[in-house]
Amino acid sequence: MKRVTGIGGIFFKCQDTKSMKDWYGKHLGFNIDDYGTSFEWRQADDGNKQAFSVWSPFDKNTKYFEPSHKDFMMNYRVENLEWLLEELKKEGVEILDEIESLEYGKFAHILDPEGNKIQLWEAFDEEYDKMVEARTK
Repeated sequence: MKRVTGIGGIFFKCQDTKSMKDWYGKHLGFNIDDYGTSFEWRQADDGNKQAFSVWSPFDKNTKYFEPSHKDFMMNYRVENLEWLLEELKKEGVEILDEIESLEYGKFAHILDPEGNKIQLWEAFDEEYDKMVEARTK
């Protein structure tokens, strides 16, 4: 079974999220909403299936990246989160929380050896697409 299937998102801290989103929208053409933006792509093993990667700036004082002290967090897409977490437990990887299920996917967090918090995301891409559409109307 596959573990990571792609990049789910890039999250980073910044001084002024509004200015940062405005800059990326103006200069790089990002289609910005309240959260950042999403990039749609097609899955390699089935070109008919859409998928998304997320870009989102966070306030410099966010606690969301803790216990990491880094200014960024990576999100990786996974195929089967429950299975992967069981494997990671067996391998001694530090798992930070239980699985959180939302309408657009399942999430859990781990730490790498240097204390980088990593978000694992089993995406429900069709539901995510509906959510993004609703936010941008």
